[in-house]
Amino acid sequence: MSAPSPQGTHPPREQFTGQVGFILSAIGSAVGLGNIWRFPGVAYENGGGAFLVPYLIALLTAGIPILFLDYAIGHRFRGGAPQAFRRIKGWLESLGWFQVMICVLIAVYYAAVVAWAGSFFVHSFGLDWGDDAAAFFIGDYLQVADVGGADPWFTFDFVAAVLIPLALVWIAVIAVLAAGVVKGVQRANVVFIPLLLVAFGILVVRALFLDGAADGLDVLFTPDWSALGDADVWVAAYGQIFFSLSVAFGIMITYASYRKRKSNMTGPGLVVAFSNSGFELFAGLGVFSALGFLAQQQGVTVADLDFQGVMLAFVTFPTIVSQMPAGAIFGALFFGSLVMAGFTSLVSILQVVAAALQEKFAISRRRAAIGMGVVLGVVSVLGFSTTSGLILLDTVDAFVNNIGIVASAVFMCVFVIWVYRMGPELRYHMSSVSTTPLGRWWYVCVGAIVPVMLVVMLVQYVITRVNEPYGEYDTTYLLYAGWGAVVLLFLGAILFTLPRWRGPRAFSAWPTYPPVEDPALTKESSR
Repeated sequence: MSAPSPQGTHPPREQFTGQVGFILSAIGSAVGLGNIWRFPGVAYENGGGAFLVPYLIALLTAGIPILFLDYAIGHRFRGGAPQAFRRIKGWLESLGWFQVMICVLIAVYYAAVVAWAGSFFVHSFGLDWGDDAAAFFIGDYLQVADVGGADPWFTFDFVAAVLIPLALVWIAVIAVLAAGVVKGVQRANVVFIPLLLVAFGILVVRALFLDGAADGLDVLFTPDWSALGDADVWVAAYGQIFFSLSVAFGIMITYASYRKRKSNMTGPGLVVAFSNSGFELFAGLGVFSALGFLAQQQGVTVADLDFQGVMLAFVTFPTIVSQMPAGAIFGALFFGSLVMAGFTSLVSILQVVAAALQEKFAISRRRAAIGMGVVLGVVSVLGFSTTSGLILLDTVDAFVNNIGIVASAVFMCVFVIWVYRMGPELRYHMSSVSTTPLGRWWYVCVGAIVPVMLVVMLVQYVITRVNEPYGEYDTTYLLYAGWGAVVLLFLGAILFTLPRWRGPRAFSAWPTYPPVEDPALTKESSR
């Protein structure tokens, strides 16, 4: 029996128009808000310049291998996460829905951060935060409630300054997803990613020439070689690579499924991985140059400043911008960059959800995008445009990222590589369609190094959260908002698996595995 043709007998599937569109879309997903505000702080706290050693090793032994695992699953089994896992083994569909639920929870709060960045883009032109950026962000803009104190844990006191831009973000992302993979997702990334590189590039170059920039770079890159003997530093390196590449929660599986059957996968994967890490290093240059300038202006050390997370973006950077020559322009460049980086990542996150609903329930792309977008948009507005939104966002983000995504990757390695022994088939697939074949090293990485490091990360984080309540928040609040979010991941995975699969079921993976020799060639070679 001859192997099925690359086109197979399956209904037409949307496809990226070519390699460039796929690469830019994958980079758009990987390069997000965390690249700008997470990497510099993690590097500083874990050995400075010396951190680049475990970071590079983590990229080669975990980031790229798990990215290739996502690509292999999505490209071979031609579906979003639930459909792809279901084609490996029926009940594994639930793992796919677990990844979809991760995307659901991330999307509803990630959209809020994009909305904040959009608001601050507008505020930049007038430097509206004045001399006290912290008071403006926490008090005037977000109007943060005293959660657990004078105010209840969850409030429905809406903040118009957040609600309106948040609603606009959801309208924009629904429009992109409804337009489809090529006219929506690909087109948005083809426009935004080059613009992001230009805008952020201008910002970084300007920051490098600020007074005190050298002091900031010294702090970031001065190596503390003794840190390499600390196991926590290595865990931090693997965590940074893992979180920054958008792996193990359905995005790269879904994107890979939109590539043509005969498409080079390993080459673009390397481009995406190194582009993501390159942007992180580039962002580190800009962030710490600016922090060095601010430290000099305020007569303090860089270590005294807040240089990680939401506060870096919405308090520290506005303070820097206010003291820069032509600060309004560079504030607009910074927050415009945040909007573009965040929006392209948000599109990729929601494409996972829309694709899963479209495939399981046999509904149109437009109906899936609009239905999902409206429901999640309402949830997002109710949860994160209120005075308790910042605290809720901080809590859900910590638990979903550090428990949900890490657990998803562990499950994927255990069931796909160990239990169902799909490693040889997936490696064969990637090697067959790509210019650069995968070596046996890939088995070692996805079968041993990645799961071991991730289990260490997961256990370490769970123990820490049990013994030390996150953010010093009330333990009852964390039970509902933090651990409740983790429970919701599992509950959603089960509930979405239960309905009957209504989409196409017939499927033949290509190329055939184990490979079948062509009888004509065998007969010819025997002569």
